[in-house]
Amino acid sequence: MKWRRFKRLWMRVRNKIAVITVVVFVLLLLPPKGHGQFGIDLAVIQTGLSVISNLLQSVVAKPLAAIQQIEQQAATFEQQVVWPISAINQAKATINQLQGVLVQTRQILQAPIASATLPTPKKLEQALLSANPGAISQVSANYTAVYGAVPAPTDAPQPVRDLMDMTDAEAQAAMKKAVELDALANVELQTAEQINQQLQGAAPGSAAILEAQTSAWVVRANAYTQSALAELMRVRSISLANQGAQLKFSANHTSNLRSTSGQVLQPAAR
Repeated sequence: MKWRRFKRLWMRVRNKIAVITVVVFVLLLLPPKGHGQFGIDLAVIQTGLSVISNLLQSVVAKPLAAIQQIEQQAATFEQQVVWPISAINQAKATINQLQGVLVQTRQILQAPIASATLPTPKKLEQALLSANPGAISQVSANYTAVYGAVPAPTDAPQPVRDLMDMTDAEAQAAMKKAVELDALANVELQTAEQINQQLQGAAPGSAAILEAQTSAWVVRANAYTQSALAELMRVRSISLANQGAQLKFSANHTSNLRSTSGQVLQPAAR
């Protein structure tokens, strides 16, 4: 809307400047009534200059003043409504506070929580708390060293071995997923700190770009949260499946015991 008004005023000024130019040209072409010392009619020139001056003051100056007023109103609107200085300073102060909160959060997350005391459990715990995706390959070997391997076929029935193997597999998968999520959390914290640092020195016009970047990271964080929730659901599902398997094993043992007892209690053949 402002650009249209500006364009309309400029068209008016341009047309009037053209009119002034034509008037001056006509005045210069008028036949002189008398000549001065050098053959120049000073009265005609003075009259033409006076006409030009009056036209500039009445025709050009007013539209230019209107244009200047519109530009001043637009600048005032931007400074007081769109990007008020008080709001910008308040936003910068909030960003500084958030920067301090992020630093405290990182310090809290880096506090040591390792609790294992024996050598073998320590290795497993170090891999689980490393937040290093490169340590994921060490989880399986360290897990087996602590919790043992699946028994040989001669040492346990096949259904029991299957149950043990599935339980161990999901336990290791959850541990590996925890290492991945810890690493992703560190990346998110670093990104949040970088965004806050950019916001401290960002111009008001770039806030929308940074906001879009922040929104993208929020979506990623939600995806990581959903991944963690899915892993928790898998762990819970395995726990429920183990409970159901234990009931099934108990039912099978009861049935076998009943059948064996019936055979024992039958009278011996004579």
